Amino acid sequence: MPFPIKTALSVIVLLVACAGYYYEASIGMHGPKIAIMLLAPFMVVAMWIFPEVTRRKAE
Repeated sequence: MPFPIKTALSVIVLLVACAGYYYEASIGMHGPKIAIMLLAPFMVVAMWIFPEVTRRKAE
């Protein structure tokens, strides 16, 4: 995945996670709030660490 796309996707994931975190906090849900706080950074780090799967045609 190209660097600008990966960067934009990382920013979008973190912004959505922040919005979800504050929404869950505003309605008083503690469990999902903690899950969002832990899983969102994990998803971003995993996207940067693990390589993209490429498929080659059988020869």
